[in-house]
Amino acid sequence: MTKIEIIKRIRDIGVIPVVRASSADEAIQVVEAIKAGGVSLLEITMTVPGAVQVIEQLTKRFVDEAIVGAGTVLDPETARACINAGAKFIVSPALNLETIACCRELDVPVMPGALTPTEIVQAWNAGADFVKVFPCGAMGGANYIKWLKAPLPQIELVPTGGVTLATAASFIEAGAAAIGVGADLVDVKAIRAGQPEKVTKAARAFIEAVSKARMRSVPGAVATGSV
Repeated sequence: MTKIEIIKRIRDIGVIPVVRASSADEAIQVVEAIKAGGVSLLEITMTVPGAVQVIEQLTKRFVDEAIVGAGTVLDPETARACINAGAKFIVSPALNLETIACCRELDVPVMPGALTPTEIVQAWNAGADFVKVFPCGAMGGANYIKWLKAPLPQIELVPTGGVTLATAASFIEAGAAAIGVGADLVDVKAIRAGQPEKVTKAARAFIEAVSKARMRSVPGAVATGSV
């Protein structure tokens, strides 16, 4: 899958589950439940024990059935290790220009974190494919995305932090290219309780919320979602 194809899939699916878990096994279980709900886009954070190995295992298991990326990547060395393990995109909570350069060199989509307009523009000008607005909830949530998109319509924003099922649609309607979702979707407590169906149900609900929001935002458009 080419870089352009991956970027398109990220836009089309519109929901990026931010997978944090206490073990590799727990991460894999929650990923399986999310994928069963129709979300074939997965961000494995570096806070998961053995995260690089988890990425390698998942990319081999799903091949083209899911797009597995790496999150909480703070430097180019970690980005390179994740890409070598099979990560198809790189996400960071912060802006590191060397990491962006590394991903561009390796032709892999990169989504650095930024918060202020200055940081967001700097990330975009450095070659980011998307900019993760984090922590978006602390800045006013969907309204902040709306305010940013007014002067910066060309920048692909992905709000993360404060994104829930109740707020998902408002972020999309405000102009977000996609949303990064944490605990409201990546429910490790449900996995520990032996209830993966709760995660699967949540994944379906997020896909539906994004799809309906896009249809409302663009009259006559046909919404896309699960792959």
